[in-house]
Amino acid sequence: MKYYFAPLEGITGYIYRNAYQAFFGQIDKYFMPFISPTKNKGFTSRELNDVLPEHNQGLTVVPQILTNNSEYFIGTMNELTKFGYNEFNLNLGCPSGTVVAKHKGSGFLSQRKQLDEFLEDIFSKSSMKISIKTRIGKDSSDEFYELIEIFNKYPLEELIIHPRIQTDFYKNKPNMKVFKDALELSKNPVCYNGDIFNVKDYVELTEMYPSLDAVMLGRGLIANPGLIRKIKNDNVIDKYTIKSFHDAVYAGYKEILSGDRNVLFKMKEIWFYMIRLFDESDKYAKKIRKTDRLCEYEVIISMLFEELDIDETLIQGFNIVN
Repeated sequence: MKYYFAPLEGITGYIYRNAYQAFFGQIDKYFMPFISPTKNKGFTSRELNDVLPEHNQGLTVVPQILTNNSEYFIGTMNELTKFGYNEFNLNLGCPSGTVVAKHKGSGFLSQRKQLDEFLEDIFSKSSMKISIKTRIGKDSSDEFYELIEIFNKYPLEELIIHPRIQTDFYKNKPNMKVFKDALELSKNPVCYNGDIFNVKDYVELTEMYPSLDAVMLGRGLIANPGLIRKIKNDNVIDKYTIKSFHDAVYAGYKEILSGDRNVLFKMKEIWFYMIRLFDESDKYAKKIRKTDRLCEYEVIISMLFEELDIDETLIQGFNIVN
């Protein structure tokens, strides 16, 4: 099985990726938070820092591009090849309303004629490895059967499927019937993405689809950075390793960001997920949300790791993220 780390905007940037690799590893590919190109073909400072080779040493990373303009996609690929990249991912999954309103991300799925023309253009003008991360439709899962006919026209590196529609956002259950059909219909390699939060989720998925050889985890890994180790080797989740990982991420953000507020914003995003790894953590979740000073935050985190234990029952078989 190949394990991929999903891109989560605002969280899985290079500071997080490097700390994760140092303490946990086990990732075959890290997919970067999306780059949204414009006509000037330049990168924002955030995007540039994220793709710089010196910020990704020892990692297998795949830049993700969010656009519905083939010229912008090709231009961004060409710029990224200068940094040594040779594989790229098209974002057809982002469900954000502001993105969808521009017919990008999962909003592009409703523009199937234009999507086909977009893919024809980029594949006719590039020999680079290109994968797609997609939902199964914008408004209805029935859309997927037309989409798979389009995807099958092109030699994708992989088709990464999150079996929800755009309007689901992250609610409702993944549509596993459509995913089963996708495995049978796709002419390209398929990777599963969605709702792997614990060992039970993973075991049920792989038993149901034994031919599956790649999974992408996102929120489940943010919530429990040791989840893949638990899945592969049944390793005990060590809260002291979690603490060391946290400290590395925290130190990285303090180094590149100015002001308590900016650093705390980043750490609070991570704790939104990771707090549920700990038993009886509601009190600390509230304290983390309310603090606005780093010195206070450091005391809270120190006490959290001293007083709370990791809840193994959540890791084994109950959802960490609701």
